[in-house]
Amino acid sequence: MYVCSCFGITDKQVKEHAAAGACTPRQIASVTKAGTDCGSCVRTIQGLLGRGACPRRELLEKGRTAADALAADTATAEKELAGAA
Repeated sequence: MYVCSCFGITDKQVKEHAAAGACTPRQIASVTKAGTDCGSCVRTIQGLLGRGACPRRELLEKGRTAADALAADTATAEKELAGAA
């Protein structure tokens, strides 16, 4: 089904970008232009994105930045590698 008639963007494309990490209509727009012309598809895009797990949203809710999360993940990985050696 077409979500954005202006640019020919389908719900499948929106879902693929969401799976790749796009969490907001603005992020979808940055890669597809959907929602940047007439804007009538923005609510549909919001509905497709839903309120599911979003790494960026989860970090913001926890008060952490992406850099903090990356540093923590790197430290954890290094500890696991050190323990395996």
